[in-house]
Amino acid sequence: MIQLQTKLPTDTWVNCTWEEYLQAISDPNCDRARCYYYNGRMRLEMSALGNPHSRDHFSVITAIGLFASTKNIDLDGHDNCTYRKTGYQEAQPDVSFYVGANAEIIPWDATIIDLDTYPPPDLVIEVAYSSLADDKGEKRLLYESLGVREYWIIDVQNVQVIAFEIENGGSRRIYQSQVLSGLDMAMLEEAFRRSRTVNHGKVSTWLLSQFQG
Repeated sequence: MIQLQTKLPTDTWVNCTWEEYLQAISDPNCDRARCYYYNGRMRLEMSALGNPHSRDHFSVITAIGLFASTKNIDLDGHDNCTYRKTGYQEAQPDVSFYVGANAEIIPWDATIIDLDTYPPPDLVIEVAYSSLADDKGEKRLLYESLGVREYWIIDVQNVQVIAFEIENGGSRRIYQSQVLSGLDMAMLEEAFRRSRTVNHGKVSTWLLSQFQG
């Protein structure tokens, strides 16, 4: 059992019980933290995200929204939403989506989404600027365990989308989305490359032309 102190270690996994985790995230100092719990350990992410992370975060939300609207795909998007399986797991991914038949399954007034009541999101995305190793490792295992259908990592520094299809508790690398049928990771990577030199309005115009073509 750990002794929770006023200043908790952040951006690393710490052994703790579920009750200690709930105590930690109730601290007002953790109001801005992104919180994870998996396999008897917690991770609180407090590091400043900065301009590169925030721009790619916006880009991927915009790209998926445009793609879904042009392809008539039902979609429910969540930005930094908390998903909880009480006593076992919790995640707060950068971006997540319910797609198709699940697009209207979460009530508007739900705060923390209870995965004992509702299904996990179909697509989870982590935007990795300084957390790439963890996003590819422990968080990937967490999302496999939660049973999401697809997990993407946006590697900000290398301008790369690392996408996985999750099935039967395991994952495999994919280069075209199965949840958003027809969306290529290569096209998203090109959008991210363009965003390094032009504004989001121009990138969105280019994406729209590709999706409608």
